[in-house]
Amino acid sequence: MTRTAVVTGGATGIGREVAARFAAEGLDVVITGRRAELLAEVAKEIGARPVAFDATDPEAVTAALAELPERVDVLVNNAGGNTDRGATPPAEGDLVALRAAWLANIEANLISVVLVTEALRPRLVDDARVVTIGSIAARRGAAGYGAAKAAVEAWTAGTAAELGKRGITVNVVSPGLIEETEFFGGTLSESRRTMLVDQTMNGRAGVPGDVAAAVEFLCSPEAGHMTGQILHVNGGAYLGR
Repeated sequence: MTRTAVVTGGATGIGREVAARFAAEGLDVVITGRRAELLAEVAKEIGARPVAFDATDPEAVTAALAELPERVDVLVNNAGGNTDRGATPPAEGDLVALRAAWLANIEANLISVVLVTEALRPRLVDDARVVTIGSIAARRGAAGYGAAKAAVEAWTAGTAAELGKRGITVNVVSPGLIEETEFFGGTLSESRRTMLVDQTMNGRAGVPGDVAAAVEFLCSPEAGHMTGQILHVNGGAYLGR
């Protein structure tokens, strides 16, 4: 039987690359995201099916279930991003704005993962694979974004324990600096890029294919004894040991 994959945030960057690889392998792939037009365009290009919804909205997730697969072999939670980028920083002492900024990152990077996974949990087949895209920021900081990604790691450990008896694995792939994505939105200065590249051992920035290869392995049938793990893809900028 053909394996079915759902990839959130599948229209650009890492999500697009993951979805394209799955489709090329012959999986039945569904990509999700908020931008319906872009999603439909990319789905046509890579041979996937688009389902547009906001993964942070419980009602939208519930409504989308009618269009999502009845059985799910692979779930990749890729949707998210640093919502602080491009936003006006809260003024010193403005706790209301600070709270809103932190909650925005938590919703985008943690709540989206929890809602989609819980909504699809009854549809996960035995020996299914769940992979969430984390971030080096979970270990390095980055305020609300880093905290949200750290929370994803804790959620992963608990969910892996809950689903393990069914042979379902739950892991995190945690990238460092990855170019050719929308993550930085044009805000990455050349000096900061140089600093981040200098932190690596192989002297280069990553690309979506580097992350997708790790996701591809963890979602394979052969990866059944790896669960509850954080797989770092950062060129050695952070050593996950």
